[in-house]
Amino acid sequence: MTLGKMLEALLLGILEGGTEFIPVSSTGHLLLATHFLKFDTSGKTFEVLVQLGAILGIVVVYFTRLAKVAFALPYDPAARRFALGIILAFIPAAILGALLHNFIKTVLFASPMLIAIALIVGGVILILVDRIAFKPRYDNAMALPPMTALGIGLFQCLALIPGVSRSGSTIVGALLLGLDRRAAAEFSFFLAMPTMLGAFVFDLAKNYKNLTMDDGVLVVIGFVAAFCSALLVVRALLDFVSRNGFAIFGWWRIVVGSAALLGLYLTR
Repeated sequence: MTLGKMLEALLLGILEGGTEFIPVSSTGHLLLATHFLKFDTSGKTFEVLVQLGAILGIVVVYFTRLAKVAFALPYDPAARRFALGIILAFIPAAILGALLHNFIKTVLFASPMLIAIALIVGGVILILVDRIAFKPRYDNAMALPPMTALGIGLFQCLALIPGVSRSGSTIVGALLLGLDRRAAAEFSFFLAMPTMLGAFVFDLAKNYKNLTMDDGVLVVIGFVAAFCSALLVVRALLDFVSRNGFAIFGWWRIVVGSAALLGLYLTR
């Protein structure tokens, strides 16, 4: 393993943590970056396993609130309703992700053109949704009706297509289902924890026998970088979207997707 490869893992980890919780598709960015860098690990495990760093970043930021909910579960109906909502929102993508795992990893992950197009289409949708003057019914991500949480979880299933964005699909779904901008982003954060942890465990169980020592070192480097960059982004994102909305991320997606299509054309 070369120093260049380790630096690439570091940069990709920063990219993962920096984009995981904003609606631009961290997986899409990672897959495009690894394609153009010709960065590869056994079974494309790096792109999934490095997400654990971003998961731990969000856990650190919300540790106090999550701990309070955990301790309150035995006696507080509000805590139990929040936990039920997260479970319900997690289930649809978990089931579909498990059923379609091989197809997603071997076909969808291997199609940079699909990813670029998904980035552009998702960007247009995000811009259009951001311009709609919604009348929010919910401003607390921890106090949603269970069926609203389930509805957001159904939107999350769209993110099984790389380039769509897990946070983007859940935020758009949350806005359409009556959450304000801040609550939509925050619920997306909470839902990320079981979703990404589930993907991590499932992918590791499927591929750990194929991982080499070099793969493991690269994943650890990316993990640390993703953790640090996720901490910085999560702390700043809620205030930003409350003031400015999500349109800037839609334009970001369109620029990145268009640049990727141009790069694919020039390197074909």
